[in-house]
Amino acid sequence: MSTAAQAAPALCPRGLPRPGRTLVMGIVNVTPDSFSDGGRWFDTERAVAHGLALLEEGADILDVGGESTRPGAERPTAEEELRRVLPVVRALAAAGAKVSVDTMRAEVAARAVEAGAALVNDVSGGLADPAMLPLMARAGTPYVVMHWRGHSAGMQAHAVYDDVVTEVVDALRARADAALDAGIPPDCLIVDPGLGFAKHAEHNWRLLGHLREITAALGRPVLVGAARKTFLGHLLRDPETGLPRPAHLRDAATSAVSALAAAQGAWCVRVHDVASTADAVRVAARWGLENAPTPPPVPRF
Repeated sequence: MSTAAQAAPALCPRGLPRPGRTLVMGIVNVTPDSFSDGGRWFDTERAVAHGLALLEEGADILDVGGESTRPGAERPTAEEELRRVLPVVRALAAAGAKVSVDTMRAEVAARAVEAGAALVNDVSGGLADPAMLPLMARAGTPYVVMHWRGHSAGMQAHAVYDDVVTEVVDALRARADAALDAGIPPDCLIVDPGLGFAKHAEHNWRLLGHLREITAALGRPVLVGAARKTFLGHLLRDPETGLPRPAHLRDAATSAVSALAAAQGAWCVRVHDVASTADAVRVAARWGLENAPTPPPVPRF
């Protein structure tokens, strides 16, 4: 392991909220083809209004993305991605929001940071664009490294694991080492196990079930993104038809996952339904207080 990778990270990335509980990241998809909201916020004005509404509901961070990462999705051009996200990032940052940009492109990340983004959420962990890690080192902005095995169009073909927990931890550790060796400050680095990305339902459930061990093994703040994902739809399939529950009806299950992830030490959860999740992470935080180890009594002399 590199010397840089041995540096102890801060528990909370620099410049981001520290409320003493798991953070809530509200999703603002500025895409025409998202699996979960299908272009509902594709218009800039509506996307900004949606972001502000999520802020009112309790979002700590707003994650603005202009590229769908659903399985099979085709990539937009860089110019189109910039056209989608920059005005939204700029408006939400100007309104006082902590804004994240969800992008795999260094050019988009750089322009978004200039427009006020406080975080870059890269689902490729720097693998899709070799310019990303050097850019983030120069920017000194918090950066999410996700476990990734390829672009959406073909990623599910790579959903093959002998031990998904060990393999995801090893891959994330390697990407974290690469990020730190590129000069990204230790207190800027966040990791994400990449639920649904080159993973089948059983892989996602196993990662969630071992989230505490993953967090301890990596020693980094962990972002969990389970929002409305297909593995929840399969779990909640209609008992008569066998059809998965539609994406827009998976928010209650997402809130349950968010509460459990928060109880296992997740730094942040990324969701569509902010109001319910804000309640869920507060319940998890209070639950944690009751289950914290009791300190030994102070001896009296």
